[in-house]
Amino acid sequence: MTNNIKALRLKHNLTQEELARAVGVRRETIVFLEQNKYNPSLKLALQIAKVLKTKVDALFFL
Repeated sequence: MTNNIKALRLKHNLTQEELARAVGVRRETIVFLEQNKYNPSLKLALQIAKVLKTKVDALFFL
């Protein structure tokens, strides 16, 4: 599974640290997500989608 978290994060002018703080995880978690090395829980995916003002299915794709 791949994602476009980085593109959406940059579109909203957020740093990895800012996104991490907004969803309650460490910056390293965002790094691993953006590198497709970590699949988030549904709760985390929903939180990220909310912060990035999009839907979960717009974040992740096969």
